[in-house]
Amino acid sequence: MLKSWKLKEIVLMSLFGVVFGIVYLVAIHFGNIWAGLIGPIAYEWMFGIWFIVSILSMAIIRKPGAAVLPESIAAIIEVMLGNAVGPRLILSGIIQGLGAEAAFAATRYRHFNLAVMMLAGAGAAVFSFVYGYFVSGYAALDPSFVLLMFTLRVMSGAIIAGIGGKYLADGLLATGALRGYAISRPKQGGAGA
Repeated sequence: MLKSWKLKEIVLMSLFGVVFGIVYLVAIHFGNIWAGLIGPIAYEWMFGIWFIVSILSMAIIRKPGAAVLPESIAAIIEVMLGNAVGPRLILSGIIQGLGAEAAFAATRYRHFNLAVMMLAGAGAAVFSFVYGYFVSGYAALDPSFVLLMFTLRVMSGAIIAGIGGKYLADGLLATGALRGYAISRPKQGGAGA
């Protein structure tokens, strides 16, 4: 998968994985405060935070694996820094990354516009929800509550990860720091594609 990657792409993807692993761990603490106020459904509102690195990395690198790999690295970093979920979180990160990756693969890695980014965020949400449904015992909950959880998670993925990831990528592109990456090449679907 990484044979066609340049060293700078691998380094950038890894850097994003490490940075967002820290961001994700910090987000847990904000989630705990929010959940203390409104209950466990609070996490569904903010799940998109945990999908954003896959969107950001793919928006810049635009190669197969650019969504699933940084999400996996972020999960590994989060576990190494002490996330209470433990190693099971790594599988969760892989699944989230695969959900985002699926949206880009469906376009054959040719389209990186806002709609595809939002679809990738929603894809990460759907994949993570299906995994969570079986691992976390959502079947024991009232079906209408499960539907609300699912809806909020998909919306969070599309808005926070999809729009947020696109916004971050475009912001980094505007600084000139991404010269030489696929995002800066208009004929491959530049920032506005």
